[in-house]
Amino acid sequence: MTKKDKIQILILDDEKEFTEELAEFFNKSGYVAFEANTEEEAKEILGQYEIDLLILDVRLPGVNGLDILKDVKIRFPSIEVILVSAHGDMDTVIKAMRLGAFDYLRKPFRHIDIQMVIERTQKFLHIQRRLKWMEEKNSLISKNLQEKINRQLIGVSPQIQEVYEQAIIASEYPDANVLITGESGTGKENIARIIHYSSERKDHIFSAINASAISESLLESEFFGHKKGSFTGAVGNKMGFFELCNKGTLFLDEIADMPINLQAKILRATEEKVITRVGDTTQISTDFRIISATNQNIEKRVEEKKFRLDLLHRLNTLRIHIPPLRERPEDVSLLLTHFVDIFTAKFNKPNIHISEEVFEMLRQYDFPGNVRELRNLAERAVILCKGEKLTNKDFPLILKKPRKAVPKSEVEEFNLKNQEVKLIRKALEECSYNQKAAAELLGITRDALIRRMKKYNISVDRIMK
Repeated sequence: MTKKDKIQILILDDEKEFTEELAEFFNKSGYVAFEANTEEEAKEILGQYEIDLLILDVRLPGVNGLDILKDVKIRFPSIEVILVSAHGDMDTVIKAMRLGAFDYLRKPFRHIDIQMVIERTQKFLHIQRRLKWMEEKNSLISKNLQEKINRQLIGVSPQIQEVYEQAIIASEYPDANVLITGESGTGKENIARIIHYSSERKDHIFSAINASAISESLLESEFFGHKKGSFTGAVGNKMGFFELCNKGTLFLDEIADMPINLQAKILRATEEKVITRVGDTTQISTDFRIISATNQNIEKRVEEKKFRLDLLHRLNTLRIHIPPLRERPEDVSLLLTHFVDIFTAKFNKPNIHISEEVFEMLRQYDFPGNVRELRNLAERAVILCKGEKLTNKDFPLILKKPRKAVPKSEVEEFNLKNQEVKLIRKALEECSYNQKAAAELLGITRDALIRRMKKYNISVDRIMK
């Protein structure tokens, strides 16, 4: 147990023998005791340590203990004060209580007397600490929610804005399962967190599980829980992921790698919202939402008979695809600036700036590791930087493997553009030029449709002519 885990007591009395004897008793009793024989010594200790309890003599040379009590309760209101004196009277006791003293003992007193007072005080301190911990926890949760919702979802590209719009739509339907696709490092878990923490389920658990990281022999127990004695090593009852995520969200990463023999049970639990622990017969109802993710072509896994089509249909109520970073180079500068800000603060290098040559170099890089790779590059660069400006030499890994992927030919770009224009025009025509209905037909948001119409200079009037 550390000092922070124990009650810390300061004894302020001009009699050195008294403070030494009392400090020895407190230390043997499991407390942490500090001694002070003058007001100055006490102030120094109060400034250095988180004192929980002050044992204070009313009469000290040149100063009134009640004045010290008043000052302590103003400067350190959470400290409890017990007054002691060989010359106490009722007026002093009343004044002390009015000033915030917890209790009063008259000298001489037995160790058991002060122990009883502290035990009463300790219970009060425990309650105060618990309340403070809860307040701090709630404050951290509020702060972390914002960080979770915005973390790494930074960018100005139409692609990332569309992803964000789709995530917000998904959050409005808290019972709909979502499948997130995209390359490794694109931020699939971050999108899942946005959906969860923007939904009605935000006050309940968000549990992220890597479906490929759990051994096949333990998968069923991990998801459904088990009953004591159901197998070797089951020394007690255990709740599984489905129970733990009641009213919350279960995020299943790398879902395409889940063993085929478990998929039928996952499907049934997802459809019925009822599970049975391994080795038990009691059915347990649980209200969870599944958000799953994969960096593989899951339709191909279905064709290869490695993933159940019916489970895919159940998980794929809504689908969000996150494009790789190389397809949205306009987001690189914002992301780099964001990560550099994080690491300059972390490593206490607040004066570091990014040179334009770095922005240009990274915009020309492929980022096979996507946003995760960019974050790692930024961290390494801040550590390596010896001056006040990040330059290309601070990114040695990029210099060793410069771009470039083979760009699409102008013919390919022209054909892709023509195909998209034709699809948009056809959707508008079939929906009598109702943009909302056309967007739904195309599987995108109305705002995304409007952006693409502007991009390709498509106007309803021009189509109708």
